Amino acid sequence: MFGVAAGFLAGVIFGTISGFVPGIHSNTVAGILAALSIPLVMVFGVEGVCVMIVSMMIVHTFVDILPSTFLGVPDPDTVLSVLPAHNLCLLGNGPEAVRVSALGSLWGFVFCLPLFALFMIVLPSVQGYVDWGIGLVILLAAGLLIVFSKAPVWSCAVFLVSGLLGIYAMRFSYFSFGVFGIGEILLPLLTGLFGIPILLTSMKSLVKPAEQTFTGLMVSQGAILKNGIKGAIAGAIVGWLPGFSSGTANALLAVRKSSDFEKIDPREYLISTSAANTANAVLGLAALYAVGRMRSGAMITLASFDLPSIYLLVLVAGVAALAGYSVTVYSSRLSRIFMRLNQRILSKIVLLFLISITVIICGPFGILILILATLVGMIPGMINIPRIFCMGAIMLPVMLFTLGILNF
Repeated sequence: MFGVAAGFLAGVIFGTISGFVPGIHSNTVAGILAALSIPLVMVFGVEGVCVMIVSMMIVHTFVDILPSTFLGVPDPDTVLSVLPAHNLCLLGNGPEAVRVSALGSLWGFVFCLPLFALFMIVLPSVQGYVDWGIGLVILLAAGLLIVFSKAPVWSCAVFLVSGLLGIYAMRFSYFSFGVFGIGEILLPLLTGLFGIPILLTSMKSLVKPAEQTFTGLMVSQGAILKNGIKGAIAGAIVGWLPGFSSGTANALLAVRKSSDFEKIDPREYLISTSAANTANAVLGLAALYAVGRMRSGAMITLASFDLPSIYLLVLVAGVAALAGYSVTVYSSRLSRIFMRLNQRILSKIVLLFLISITVIICGPFGILILILATLVGMIPGMINIPRIFCMGAIMLPVMLFTLGILNF
């Protein structure tokens, strides 16, 4: 029990750090933990290390909204939350954006529990029938996003260009070699597509964020519950099918409401996206235990150990969700400290940090991908279309792989 308790505490700390630091994803931390597995098992035991990975993964889904809100820098799970969260911050509502996101993640965990049980019962018998159709589902999803966009031609072009870049990055990912061995190529790819363009824009912008205040949540309880359920469903889709991001699934659910992505209510979108992120992490456990599918780097690391009881890990995930909520809400009070800093200087520091972490984790090839991705990521802002279409970098390679056209 000491190893489990100590592992949980360490996981909460690691998840908080990975959430706070822009550009660092829980998959990256999981990879480092995998490299240190032998000494970690000696200290915490196998169950303790597994508990550490799960608690770290869950806490990260709560805390990662902070750099997205106050710095405009995403990790792979928050790439599409940057615009609404950062815009609320510019209006002085950054603390509210963080609290709304934390509520969404908490309700996402609650609503995903029935889906978790359903996954465990249904997936083993149906997974084989749907594997062949995953590529078609992704094709349909991409088609809907493009057709309902306000500039279909440009949207399709950005989707295809980013998709080709994603294919190139994944095809030669073995060149991504850094200090810790083979690096996660998604780090420079998604940082370049979604993070650095926002930093470069903020350096040129004369817009200064308003004074950050919190006077309450400007969203109804009914909207919180509705979007929490919607996000949990989106998280189930992401947890089951590869090639989707939580933001992409939520954008598809919003297509019925509006053909213009930016018209979606930012608070409701934050709730649904955050709920999807947390539900996706939890339901990834179900996919691992039910059908042996590993949907994230954290699950790959977890699967390298002798898996403990699923009931233990679900309990750990629940306690970690409460811990992540508490840490995130408390951290929202740091907004005034962020806003006192010179935003241009801060953006430059973050930019240098992202370049440095790319060199450390992914080496020279990571820098090449970072540069190419940044060039592609600047296009949506120049032609005024949503950055969601840059998700072609993930969706197109996975679609072609599942259809048997490409092999990585």
